[in-house]
Amino acid sequence: MNSKLILVFLFMAASLSAQSQFSEISSRPGAFSRMGFGARGKGMANSMSSVIRGNLVSYYNPALSVFQEGNSFQTSYSVLSLDRSLNFLNFTRKFEFGKKNKDGTENEKPRSVAGLSIGLINSSVGEFKARDNQGLIIGDIEPFENQFFLGLAIRFSEKLSIGFNSKFYYSKLYEDVTSTSLGFDLGALYRVNQDLSLSFVVSDINSKYKWDTTTLYGQEGTTEPESFPVLMKFGASYYFENEKLLTSIEFESSNADTKFLRIGAEYNIFESLFLRAGIDRFDISNTDYPVRPAFGFSYQHDFDSVIGGFDYAFEIEPYSSHGQHIIGININF
Repeated sequence: MNSKLILVFLFMAASLSAQSQFSEISSRPGAFSRMGFGARGKGMANSMSSVIRGNLVSYYNPALSVFQEGNSFQTSYSVLSLDRSLNFLNFTRKFEFGKKNKDGTENEKPRSVAGLSIGLINSSVGEFKARDNQGLIIGDIEPFENQFFLGLAIRFSEKLSIGFNSKFYYSKLYEDVTSTSLGFDLGALYRVNQDLSLSFVVSDINSKYKWDTTTLYGQEGTTEPESFPVLMKFGASYYFENEKLLTSIEFESSNADTKFLRIGAEYNIFESLFLRAGIDRFDISNTDYPVRPAFGFSYQHDFDSVIGGFDYAFEIEPYSSHGQHIIGININF
């Protein structure tokens, strides 16, 4: 009897240990939208909500776009395992108002600054085969998920900016089974001084899928709502000017019982080359959950009035045959 009890306890302990390697957020909808954005963000382990230097995107924090220098255009393509694809597209620009007085003279500083960021995330999976009741292939299934986002921000002072993202989701699971949703992000950034910035973001307010299978199965079909996890992020970044080193740290909690810590760094090794590294998704509430180390680089070249750049990032992905490769192009004009 004692030996049987020991075996039962060992089995329970092994089960708990195996379960601890997973997180509830992994099974929640919208996972593609939480993977990060672009080669720069992925290379810094997605710890970007407080970063105000370089090419910016409101995906990480709607308040960032007021700090964009010039017009930033970014696009990225991801090489993933299991026939998955993940693509990014973004344009960011800031607008300065009141730079000139009525007499035509220049103000030293604009009276107000606003920012705009618009982008797209596309995710899809290929090589799905549709089969009939006999198991015969009758066609292909091409599920996809898209997020279109529009971010607006206002700088209220030299220190404080606040932004708002509206996000439209359009996803297809199977033939006539599609879903749309409208979600929102709120973000703020406080610039303590020239080098230190703090951020606060709430993401995916009201985001959810509503799958309706009645068009497919008739009266046997159902309507299933699935809510995205709501994320709350606190971040800080510091720029060491003499070393040309940008560092960032971010804490993210969610209503899916996760407490993720992210750390990233970007080193300007010389004028046109940037090296990046970081650790994503260190769950301080579940240390058995696997982290995602990442690194990357960017090279930029000045073509007179246009600065063009090439971005690359690599992220180790748990439970996958190989890691993620993100290749991107950025243009600033």
